[in-house]
Amino acid sequence: MPQSMRFGLFLAQHHHDWDSIVAEFQLADELGYDHAWGHDHFLSTKRDDNGEGWMLEVWSVLAGVAAITSRVRLGVLVTGNTYRHPAMLAKQAVTVDHISRGRLILGLGAGWHEREHEMFGYRFPSERERVDMFEEAVQVLDLLQTQERPTFEGRHYQLREAIFEPKPVQKPRIPLLVGTSGRRMMEITARHADMWDTAAHTPDLDVRVRMFNEACERIGRDPESVRRCVHVAGAEAVSSEDAFREFVEKHRALGFTDFVTDLPPPDERDALRRIATEVIPSLREQA
Repeated sequence: MPQSMRFGLFLAQHHHDWDSIVAEFQLADELGYDHAWGHDHFLSTKRDDNGEGWMLEVWSVLAGVAAITSRVRLGVLVTGNTYRHPAMLAKQAVTVDHISRGRLILGLGAGWHEREHEMFGYRFPSERERVDMFEEAVQVLDLLQTQERPTFEGRHYQLREAIFEPKPVQKPRIPLLVGTSGRRMMEITARHADMWDTAAHTPDLDVRVRMFNEACERIGRDPESVRRCVHVAGAEAVSSEDAFREFVEKHRALGFTDFVTDLPPPDERDALRRIATEVIPSLREQA
């Protein structure tokens, strides 16, 4: 049986104060979206602002909006592994899972923003080392959430009979989403993740989908057991009902289950409201 469709909004904190962030997450909650996502960067990644402007820290944001929303699932698309030790990330994630009463999706990636690392003094390892770190990190995250006093001996991370309480609300652990289009990262995702995320503008997206299916099959995992999330940058996909249907149908045909769009500016949200209240319910009925 195909997995159900879910719909989300990417609510990046670029140039946003706290009140506007709250309003956007509450809008996602009000409109019935399945999930809403923040952005893990310390400076803006918009193409036209050279990094200038406000950018509030995303896990602090999630803790705040978790307390003032009621149904929408929350996550980061995606957390950069190089910014936090996975034990700290696990503690942050479990805290948000409790505040939200079990509505967190733990989104994680290997990290990519070299300029940001340099600016704030974070070491920026080679791509191979970042993936090595990521592979260890997902194991640490799993152990801390599921085992009593785990020990882990990795090259990059270690645990020593680590006391980690409370465990998450969600069992056996918080769902893990991995954002990637790289071959080796797909192998790790196939072994460990509940969701795979990739960008709609990724070149040869059908090839990436086939690569991911093959990665699952090599380890004996049913590819359809992993939810597939696709994110399209910009607001074009929610500019009209027809544009949104086209976005969903195109990617549904490739096996995607979760569809994430950017949020348009406040004066351009009439179509978004119609999509949320009319188009999405009809798509759910057809699935």
